[in-house]
Amino acid sequence: MNDQSNQYQQLIAKCWADEAFKHRLLDNPAETLKAEGMELPEGVRVQVVENTAQAFTLVIPARPAELSHEELSGAAGGFYDGWGWNFNWL
Repeated sequence: MNDQSNQYQQLIAKCWADEAFKHRLLDNPAETLKAEGMELPEGVRVQVVENTAQAFTLVIPARPAELSHEELSGAAGGFYDGWGWNFNWL
């Protein structure tokens, strides 16, 4: 597991354990992430949402520029579980 995935999982665990932290992250994601040591590049906007029993958020990651149409077609049957997000932009 890479450091960014580990950071993400630690962030989620902290949200589950600390309700006040979760609310800070929901209310002011950029400042909260910065306080956690996760720098955002200039001009990047972060939106944080919480899934509930009544609401589920589906995130469509940005299309990788290096994949051809054929490679994307071959990957169409894959499954994105929400834990494998790529935070290379952080």
